[in-house]
Amino acid sequence: MMQLHRAILVDDELFTRKGLIKLIDWEDCGFEIAGEADNGEDALALIERVQPQLVITDIRMPVIDGLELIRRVTTENNMKPAFVIISGYNDFNYAQQAMRYGVQDFVVKPIDEIEFTSILKKINEKLNAEQEEQSKRERRIGSEMIKSLILGEASEASIAGWERRLQLKKTDFLIYMFAELNDNHRLEPSTGQIPNARFMELVQQELMRITAASQPVNLYEHRNRTGILLPGFLLEPFNGELERFLAKFRAALDIHFGKSVFLYAGSPVYGLAHIRDSYKAAKDALLYKYTNDERIVVYEQMQSEQLNYIGFEPAQFNQFMEHFEELKSDAVKTAVEQWFLDFREKRYAPEAVKMNIQQCVMGIMKTIRSMEGDEQSLSTLKPLLNWQDINLSLGELKNMFSAFIEESGLLVAELRKEQQKGGIQKIKSYIEMNYSQNMSLKSIAAQFYVNPVYLGQLFKKTYGVYFNEFLLQLRVNEAKKLLRQSCAMRVYEIAEKVGFSNADYFVTQFEKIEHMTPTEYRNQLQ
Repeated sequence: MMQLHRAILVDDELFTRKGLIKLIDWEDCGFEIAGEADNGEDALALIERVQPQLVITDIRMPVIDGLELIRRVTTENNMKPAFVIISGYNDFNYAQQAMRYGVQDFVVKPIDEIEFTSILKKINEKLNAEQEEQSKRERRIGSEMIKSLILGEASEASIAGWERRLQLKKTDFLIYMFAELNDNHRLEPSTGQIPNARFMELVQQELMRITAASQPVNLYEHRNRTGILLPGFLLEPFNGELERFLAKFRAALDIHFGKSVFLYAGSPVYGLAHIRDSYKAAKDALLYKYTNDERIVVYEQMQSEQLNYIGFEPAQFNQFMEHFEELKSDAVKTAVEQWFLDFREKRYAPEAVKMNIQQCVMGIMKTIRSMEGDEQSLSTLKPLLNWQDINLSLGELKNMFSAFIEESGLLVAELRKEQQKGGIQKIKSYIEMNYSQNMSLKSIAAQFYVNPVYLGQLFKKTYGVYFNEFLLQLRVNEAKKLLRQSCAMRVYEIAEKVGFSNADYFVTQFEKIEHMTPTEYRNQLQ
């Protein structure tokens, strides 16, 4: 919301001033009445003190009239407020003179509420546009200044000029810091994403509010975080305590973004010429992102803490992959929980976290490929491969990694089903081609490198009959075919041809299925 513009009323008639105050909804028009004066001389002093954006003045007044007031302010004063003239005299000569000084409008008494409200709203829109344009220029200048400083390209003359512009004293220290919005990605189409410009706008807004800054704080848009050039005098409301300021700043941003903003503060330095050192320290503070839950990293406090750049133990990783391929989801979840606990407690640097996550992703992708699967079909793969291009909290990274593992596990299970289906079909085809040979569940399982118990269960699950039943039915069906087609073949010859080494056993099994002997079956045909 835009801040209300300050307006003052100048008229020698008290009734006119008070009536105008009551007549208009000033706040709705974008203004607040910051003072009144009953003559031009007092108005000059009031303008100097209040620095209004709008002056509403009568023309005919004692001491200094309205036109002289406007002339002096516009030609002699650095302050350039907008002017609106009100007068009981419908004298366009006055209006013509006033317009030379840039007066916005000329209103004749008695004042019409609707007309005057319309004039004020137009002036408010113009002032807002000018303020926005000025803010853009200020932000651009501040951004260029920071860029020049952190690249070490600023000249001594420009540094001195910027220090005057910032009203810095030699005793004022400066801190460079980062504000980083995390978990601001869009994995689901329904999830809203906060633009960088909006984040910077709210960072600026909250900085000015909690520090009571009289002018905008200089910000710089880095690739995925906002840089802040913080003068030490802005910490005065916090007794100069950086930690108190950071806690208040974080809490203010949490109202807008939830618990997703991280703050990193570099070392304090004296003079803009040294801000690059504070910037480098703030960058080093980024490395401690995953070492605590506070979401605040102060380089001065963390620089002595050693970071870890270690990978997973080979045995630990191999066991994880074994559990993953065995689809032991509970064991996999336990391993992931422990890994992310270690990332924090053992102070893993972000680069080490990335290395270990990638090792797991590559291992899982290799498994999927070995099963003739397509890892690109995983919707969770691409975000995980590119997670360092966005800012993620450790908790959100764990969620993303866990979602990838879960989806990958489902794919592996599906691929295994397809492989099993294809494998059992090969076994069935082999049996149908070689049923006349001496075979058993054990011999088939050995030939296809499958556990016999598992093969028996899989065969029953796939075809609804046990292996021995299927083989027996196959042999009996072929025996019936031979009995129908060849009257010369003896029963024992048929038994041998379809895979029975014992003719009596053949007869027994044939009768068990057909409820008649092979001979009876042949005689029945005759």
